[in-house]
Amino acid sequence: MTQERLWQVLDPLWGDPRTLSALLCSSAAAIVLLKWLGRRQIQQKMEEARRARDLALERMEKAAHRFKQENPGAQTAHVLSLTMVELVEKLKEGSLSPESVLYSYMGKALEVTREVNCVIDFIHGCEDQLQKLKKQKEKGLLYGIPISIKDHINCKGHVSSGGMVKFLGQEKEEDSVIVQVLKSQGAIPFVKTNIPQTMINYDCSNLIFGQTLNPLNHQKSPGGSSGGEGALIAGGGSILGIGSDVAGSIRLPSSFCGLCGLKPTGNRISKLGVVSPIIGMKSVTGTLGPMARDVDSLALCMKALLCEEMFQLDPTVPPLPFDEEVYTSSEPLRIGYYEGDGYFQPSPSMKRAIQQTRKLLQDAGHTLVPFALPKIDYVVDELFTRGIFSDGAAHLVDCIKGDIVDPNLKSQFNTYKLPAVVKRILAIILKPIYPRIARDLSALCGVGSAKNLWDQHGAVAVYRTEFIAKWRKLRLDVILCPALGPAFNHGYAGKLFAATSYTNLYNVLNFPAGVVPVSTVTRADEEELKHYRGHYGDPWDKRLKEAVEGAVGLPVAVQCVALPWQEELCLRFMKEVETLAHRTKRNV
Repeated sequence: MTQERLWQVLDPLWGDPRTLSALLCSSAAAIVLLKWLGRRQIQQKMEEARRARDLALERMEKAAHRFKQENPGAQTAHVLSLTMVELVEKLKEGSLSPESVLYSYMGKALEVTREVNCVIDFIHGCEDQLQKLKKQKEKGLLYGIPISIKDHINCKGHVSSGGMVKFLGQEKEEDSVIVQVLKSQGAIPFVKTNIPQTMINYDCSNLIFGQTLNPLNHQKSPGGSSGGEGALIAGGGSILGIGSDVAGSIRLPSSFCGLCGLKPTGNRISKLGVVSPIIGMKSVTGTLGPMARDVDSLALCMKALLCEEMFQLDPTVPPLPFDEEVYTSSEPLRIGYYEGDGYFQPSPSMKRAIQQTRKLLQDAGHTLVPFALPKIDYVVDELFTRGIFSDGAAHLVDCIKGDIVDPNLKSQFNTYKLPAVVKRILAIILKPIYPRIARDLSALCGVGSAKNLWDQHGAVAVYRTEFIAKWRKLRLDVILCPALGPAFNHGYAGKLFAATSYTNLYNVLNFPAGVVPVSTVTRADEEELKHYRGHYGDPWDKRLKEAVEGAVGLPVAVQCVALPWQEELCLRFMKEVETLAHRTKRNV
């Protein structure tokens, strides 16, 4: 009855073109107004977050300034010049106070973030923690060490934004397990650092806090997604940081910024208490891990984390304490190596870094064995890309609804949000011309069903078994391989997500892998880059060449890999590489 009455009212109106036109125009205006209001609401939330960041940094600056005034003789330059191992020793023996160390790093972090925009929050509770720490009788392994924390790792009373508006305004009620353990070992988390929007990107930019720059060259990206950590540590504003890694997010910023970084086996360190847009994705293993200026710092951090406190707080973490004997061993190693993965041709400096490191290791008495990666195209396309986006990127797209997409993510996001049928059609069209890009588009469609997801998980397990069998057949201890680099020019990471092939392989396999800087880009590398063609000669190869141009003097790293749960062996290998590379630099 109501419908009939409504139709009687509306029926005469449909015949009046002016009325119909007015209705259509007013509807369009209402849609535009709603979109504008939604966008304005997003911008207001972002502005509030920026104001909160600015207030936090002001509070941090006042605290650092107050300490400086009250302690005019503070040895700031001396504190900042010490390695973490030296700092720990001096703090424990009492020749340095925790105050002098914390406020020295607070001052330096402010200086670095003014230059490269890497700090997004001050963990103000660090001052109270400092006072409590001084009253404790037992000094933990990280007593008095200031630590920086990646944005999405929860700290009580602070927001974990993930670089997205969706998570703004949600102050966390408790620390993540890793932060609790760090505090129990005497460490002092004091700042949170910037990340790219969604973290499924290895640049470091979001529309809330802006672009983070590489402190070694402002025209370059610091890498990501733990890019704020990379920039802050490389700039000298932190001595130890905690990042995360699902495709290379610890190793890539470490490579781009000339740092050491470790991606442990997936569950060696607790992941309880982190924000992620891909929670529930199990095909590719993400993990938390340390970043620092040297390998000894990583080892000390791992030793501190792998303690009874962590095993109690998160019983799903295997109770495996750090094996000091393995880390300090000097037995010769049998090392597999490869110069390129076959998916992306390495840049000239990446290839040279492996060649030089291989020779150094051979000269030091280690055995080097060529290792050919099995089925790399299949791994990158079917196991990594189809795995991490097994839902067709639906969760990621949902997370960005009600947000404004960062320009550095647009290329990725525009592809992700295409309907699966469009991706499939494009893949068919592109297959004869650009087969690698066609395979990627097909993989971005996801798995399509629960049955296929089970099959995909099974395929990962089969590949891991095959990879380990090949490793065992060659009787390897570890593998030496390239780390993507040198640092990219701004704007390229979002257009080259597949170039994470060098790192994402070890997330698929769930092997511990670390990065160590061994050299710098030479003019000869830059000259050779002019002749770079890549394996496919497609737009991705052209972009990679453009991405790494203009990097003379910037760090070049290698990647060190061990079997699952052998972080200590991985670190021991990284230490060997670091020692040999440093010795060569001194001789030069």
